[in-house]
Amino acid sequence: MINKLDHINIVVSNLQKAKDFFLNLGFKEEISSRISGERFSIIAGLPDFDAEFVGLTLPGSATNVELIQYYSPPGGKDPDLNKPNQLGFRHMAFAVDDIEAEVARLKAKGVNFQSDIQVWEKTGKKLVYFYGPDGIILEFAQYRKL
Repeated sequence: MINKLDHINIVVSNLQKAKDFFLNLGFKEEISSRISGERFSIIAGLPDFDAEFVGLTLPGSATNVELIQYYSPPGGKDPDLNKPNQLGFRHMAFAVDDIEAEVARLKAKGVNFQSDIQVWEKTGKKLVYFYGPDGIILEFAQYRKL
C-alpha cells in the first residue's frame, strides 16, 4: 500500500539558482549532498554518476522537492519542456490563500507568468502558471472558500 507522495525530483542546470528560487517560494532546505559512485550509477542506470542535490520542504506539506544537478553524465534540455502539451511531467501546483499577493510578490522578484490570473467558472478556482528554474511549469491555485 502506498502511504503518501514522498518527493518530487527536478533536474536543474544550476543548483544554486534553482534552490534560491524555491527558497523564495517559502521552501526550507533540509539536506544537501554531492552524490556519486557505483551505487548511484546502479540506482539511476547511468554510468559515471556524479551529481549534487538539495532536499527542500514546504512547511505544512508532506511532499518534498529534491533538486538535482548532474555533472556526469551530462544531460540535455528538451526545448519543448515548458509547453503544456508535452508528454511526461506536466507541472507542480501550489495552493495559496491570496493568489494576487503571491503573484505580486514574485513579479517583484522578476518571475515570469504565463498570463494574468484566470478563474475557472465551474469551481471558482483562481489559477496562474509561471516558470521556475530551467522553464519548468509551476502553478498557483486559490480555491474558493466554502
